[in-house]
Amino acid sequence: MHIDELKLFLDEKVDKYNNPNFIDSDPIQIPHRFSVKEDIEIAGFLTATIAWGRRDQILKSACKLMELLEHQPYQFLTEADECDWDRFASFYYRTFSSADCLYFLRALKEIYSNHGGLEKVFTQAYLQGGIKQSLIQFRSCFMGFNPEKRTFKHVANIEKGASAKRLNMYLRWMVRCDSKGVDFGLWKGISPADLLLPLDVHTGNVTRKLAILNRKQNDIKAVDEVMRTLRKLDINDPVKYDFALFGLGVDEKF
Repeated sequence: MHIDELKLFLDEKVDKYNNPNFIDSDPIQIPHRFSVKEDIEIAGFLTATIAWGRRDQILKSACKLMELLEHQPYQFLTEADECDWDRFASFYYRTFSSADCLYFLRALKEIYSNHGGLEKVFTQAYLQGGIKQSLIQFRSCFMGFNPEKRTFKHVANIEKGASAKRLNMYLRWMVRCDSKGVDFGLWKGISPADLLLPLDVHTGNVTRKLAILNRKQNDIKAVDEVMRTLRKLDINDPVKYDFALFGLGVDEKF
């Protein structure tokens, strides 16, 4: 498909899926339940962390987690007494165990209490070295509070080749800003032009069928390959095509 034809095709799909109706069946609906910036950030991060598998199960578990946080994630994390943490001992989602959950919550508490919050951690690293440096330094900071060995697998390591699908999806939620009302556009210090596609099985399959991606593995090198084309389609907002690629893969079985 010629680049102009590809752009026309994908732009139509972006218009189809990038609208408020998308929210109803997507994990992004969880942070959309909040209005306080910190609540949106924390709810979004925790939801993105468990965003693999069936969407109905992701939403069920994310809702349960918000309930345990008393629907005030930021206030709970910063004000909860030690005994309040016991309630998370029974929470799990697939391989994300209660121990993983407790570490994530305590790490978030530390990030907001002593590191200026999620936006500051991601943005400072981005300003120092770009979006990949942001992913690398965020992982280093977030996993720096003595986690169990098993917990490391829940934060992607692009230095070992991971595509970082969930982290890149979270950054799309926080950074992208348009008139459609799906992504939040809360973080102004990171340019949407530099975001990376949240590459997964669905978007990987679609990009290969569209001849955007030749690499067989869904890894960070594959993300780089896809981004070279997406930036030709829209240099300022290339990751808007995540809506098109995901919709084609999941809803249209392209």
